Amino acid sequence: MNKYFSKYIDILNNGNVIAYPSEAVFGLGCDPNNDNAIKNLLKLKNRKKNKGFILVASYYDQLLPYINENKLSNFQKKKLFLSWPGFITFLVPVKSNISHYITGYSDLIAVRVTSHPILNKLCFYFGRPIISTSANISGMKSAKTKKEVLNYFGVDFPVLDGKIGNFLYPSKIFNIVNGEYIRNDYISKI
Repeated sequence: MNKYFSKYIDILNNGNVIAYPSEAVFGLGCDPNNDNAIKNLLKLKNRKKNKGFILVASYYDQLLPYINENKLSNFQKKKLFLSWPGFITFLVPVKSNISHYITGYSDLIAVRVTSHPILNKLCFYFGRPIISTSANISGMKSAKTKKEVLNYFGVDFPVLDGKIGNFLYPSKIFNIVNGEYIRNDYISKI
């Protein structure tokens, strides 16, 4: 494993929250298998637990423990594969044993195979997806720089440094079950 990433992998494995660059903003993330870490993330953001979170992964197979693949048609899977890695988050059927802290009590889960090179490597080295949400206090502007993250969460907050991607808004969110966009502000800076 890359030595630079190992520090952040250790932080995640110890049930803590980190910040990292993503396609449009800095994100906050933690281990989706650790409810205490998710509770810490909710408290940090002052976020309601019924909203749910996005899971970002390095590749599709990392998402298989979380999604109910049996409820996806071949056409729906093809749509996922043609879109990833990329900047579209999909709402897909969730497995019944997944924490309501991730799903927000929904029968769907938000997932994405990230196209951001740093975030993709982070998930690869972590060996599973991480929770991804904007680095901010709920209702406030999303952090677009390391400095903004530290202004929100303190100078000692663990931030995986790097540049954000070339998008002005967070990812599109597409409900693969009913074919509707939940969030559709997909505009590139370029």
